[in-house]
Amino acid sequence: MFGAGRAEIITLPRISDARGNLTFVETGPRLPFDLRRAYWLYDVPGGESRGGHAHRHMEQLLVAVSGSFTVVLHDGVRESKHFLNRSYYGLYIPRMMWRRLEDFSSGSVCLALVSTVYEEADYFRSFSEFLAAVQ
Repeated sequence: MFGAGRAEIITLPRISDARGNLTFVETGPRLPFDLRRAYWLYDVPGGESRGGHAHRHMEQLLVAVSGSFTVVLHDGVRESKHFLNRSYYGLYIPRMMWRRLEDFSSGSVCLALVSTVYEEADYFRSFSEFLAAVQ
C-alpha cells in the first residue's frame, strides 16, 4: 500500500450512525509504522506556517481533525501540495521529505502521529542541507 519514499493520502475508517462519526488509526495496513508520539497544532495565526523541515528517520501521518490546511512537500526533486480538510483522511509522509504547513483555517487542528520520539538530531532545518542529503 505504501510506496517507498512516497507521500500518500489515505482514507481512515469512518463509522457513522445517528449519534455521529468515529474515526480511528491503528498500526497496521493504514499506519505503516509503530506509533511513538502524537502532537497537535492549533491556534495558528492567520498567514503563519509551520514545519519548514525534514526528518532523517521519522515517518508521520497528518490529519486535519478540525478545519483545513495545506501541506507542501518536497522530495528533493518535485514539490507537491495536499489540501487536508476531512478528519477521515490522513497524509502519510515518509522520512526524507521536506514539509511546510500553511493556509490554516480559523479553528483548525492538525494531529500528527509519528514514528519516533522527539530527537533534534533527526531534523534537517536547512533546505540546502536537505537537498544535499537526498541528491
